[in-house]
Amino acid sequence: MYCEIIPYYNALERIKEYKPAGIILSGGPDSVCREGSPSLPPEFFETDIPILGICYGFQLLAQSLGGRTVPGHDRREFGKATAQLTDGGVLFKELPQRFQVWMSHGDRVDQLPPGFKIYANSGDLIAAAADESRKIWGLQFHPEVVHTHYGKEILENFISSACGCKQDWTMASFIKTTVESIKTRVGNESAICGLSGGVDSTVAALLVHEAIGDRLTCVFVNNGLLRKNEFESVLQNFRQHLHLKVKGVDASDRFLTLLEEVEDPEKKRKIIGNEFIRVFEEQSHALGEPPFLVQGTLYPDVIESESVRGPSAVIKSHHNVGGLPSDMKLKLIEPLRELFKDEVRKVGEELGMDEGFVHRHPFPGPGLAVRIVGSVTRERLFVLREADAIVQEEIENAALSRELWQAFAVLLPIQSVGVMGDDRTYENVAALRIVTSMDGMTADWAKIPYEVLERISNRIVNEVRGINRVVYDITSKPPGTIEWE
Repeated sequence: MYCEIIPYYNALERIKEYKPAGIILSGGPDSVCREGSPSLPPEFFETDIPILGICYGFQLLAQSLGGRTVPGHDRREFGKATAQLTDGGVLFKELPQRFQVWMSHGDRVDQLPPGFKIYANSGDLIAAAADESRKIWGLQFHPEVVHTHYGKEILENFISSACGCKQDWTMASFIKTTVESIKTRVGNESAICGLSGGVDSTVAALLVHEAIGDRLTCVFVNNGLLRKNEFESVLQNFRQHLHLKVKGVDASDRFLTLLEEVEDPEKKRKIIGNEFIRVFEEQSHALGEPPFLVQGTLYPDVIESESVRGPSAVIKSHHNVGGLPSDMKLKLIEPLRELFKDEVRKVGEELGMDEGFVHRHPFPGPGLAVRIVGSVTRERLFVLREADAIVQEEIENAALSRELWQAFAVLLPIQSVGVMGDDRTYENVAALRIVTSMDGMTADWAKIPYEVLERISNRIVNEVRGINRVVYDITSKPPGTIEWE
């Protein structure tokens, strides 16, 4: 289904204008118990349009319609929980009585509004409730994340049964409208694209290439923060298989010089984002000043970097969102800005990209700088590259790549005592971060076979001089993020 995200503060006016088939009130980081938190006028709930409140949205509708939401204190739920259905109803038809859900809340609804009834519990907490006569439903858990079992079915039930919609919005239709939009905006001008080597920027480049052809020049910058041998292999792939016009620029020295003695992760991201733009502006000048810069920004990047289309919590600045300089001359084209990773991969497949490339693991724009906790040096980069190459090789050998969202090593600013042969060592600790996810907004640590972890650890300690201990990160998102910085 096609949908748009709009802010709460003008939602009633926009809904009157759009006349949507259904409304979803999203989750969010605020508390309805706090004065001044996001709210909606009473008449919002009197439009006769089906409404589904998720997490904060459920707490808000309960509070607004005469129920009660209270602070969680010691009754908070984060991560996996079990929903126990007490009734079927529209949302839960043909679902099992018990299934796993993903919670992320402190506050809880402890008294339902008049006319509402409980449809599911999580222990002694309300997990789902509704007043089906008024076409209003509320879920305390998040159906939109992969870790909620049957979440897709719940949303499909809301879309089709409650809202009466046909699910006919496709990636093919997205490509058609996006290409036409780019053609109109760019006109007879030209553009450059900042390629990162990942699927996001590549799909963005292919969409723009579809619209303006060889008036697009792609620039792949070696910022000194790429994985082992990545600069050469990615350039070859772009030129031979995707037939894009690509210029490789080695700017590693200037990036690494700027990052000397910088430890704060936000400063790292902003320095890298700023310098990327400076490199692109220089390349733009050399190419005759094309006025447009293409980036592979996704919606999760935007959500976590800035408050866009309404308030959302800033988690961290992504280099191509929060790290952009205010005096940038290039005009941005971000054709994927409101898509999630799984949707981008579908666009890539629709555009004929090789399946192996489409399903490459995400790699952060700031590269290994945010996988080295603390200061970034050439020596530490070398150590991390070697360790990370082992992780990639063993995950590939075990045929686990397609099951995982990301798998990588993080170099910690911690040294530990070890023993190798008869000698005492005092060297670095590496953390393995291996997670499963659908869109990167939530993630869970991967339960990969112990023998794979054993091989990775054994090889890193034996083959990478400078690391004598390997640990495994078993934190979900939330509360942790996927990257350590």
